[in-house]
Amino acid sequence: MEEFQIIQPSLLLIPYIKHYWFLKAGTDVNTQQRIISDGYTSLVFHRGERMNFASDNALQERAFLSGQSTEYSDFIRNGNTDMICITFRPHGAKMFFQFSMSELLDQSVAIDALGLPELKYLDDKLLNTHDNQTCVTHIESFLLKHLSLSKDYNFRRMTAAVQSINRGETNIIQLAQTCCLSYKQFKRIFAEYIGSNPKDFLRIIRFQRTLHIMQTSPQISLTNLTFNCGFYDQPHFVREFKHFTGYTPSEYLSICSPYSDYFS
Repeated sequence: MEEFQIIQPSLLLIPYIKHYWFLKAGTDVNTQQRIISDGYTSLVFHRGERMNFASDNALQERAFLSGQSTEYSDFIRNGNTDMICITFRPHGAKMFFQFSMSELLDQSVAIDALGLPELKYLDDKLLNTHDNQTCVTHIESFLLKHLSLSKDYNFRRMTAAVQSINRGETNIIQLAQTCCLSYKQFKRIFAEYIGSNPKDFLRIIRFQRTLHIMQTSPQISLTNLTFNCGFYDQPHFVREFKHFTGYTPSEYLSICSPYSDYFS
């Protein structure tokens, strides 16, 4: 049996946090799960059995900060899962941590290595708290304490950039102009706040937009999907889809229903 709950952040944290989710599940056999790029940075706490990386069978850290991912990863789940995840908005995590988010690109870093002793204290609290809403209270107490409003000026610039990207803007020069930055400044600040360079993030969001259209318009033709999402041609579309999922679109549809974490 699986229990999944999403809780929305308080008003003060909505600009930085998309949501918190809680997952409890039990299994007696190894279950492999594929995680695909969703455009977010996440802070994850395992209160049950940790997952293993399928590539080398290494065990995940019990609590870690996971940065922007530019490719899919496979994990093996066995035993009782009990997870808490703080999902930051694409540019939100930087407001709580001193280092550049680019240091986390395609990385998951244990909380012990982040230089915040209070994170370990939060981890201990969550481990011994079983009510989800009370967990959120502990999480938000930590977040509000570490929210750095001194970074607000560039945060607002990145908010404008992300909003433009969500509306479909793909021209990096135009995005830089929207933020009143030079092209070079924009790329540097973008990577600092979001983690990836603008080109890679645009690829991730185009892929997530593709999933969302497949999710909401299941009868759309491959040709229309290709050009509606800005791919050059169908081979380009298939290559990108396979890069992010490991499957061709037809293979993907045969094993699961499309769902966009970013646009849903």
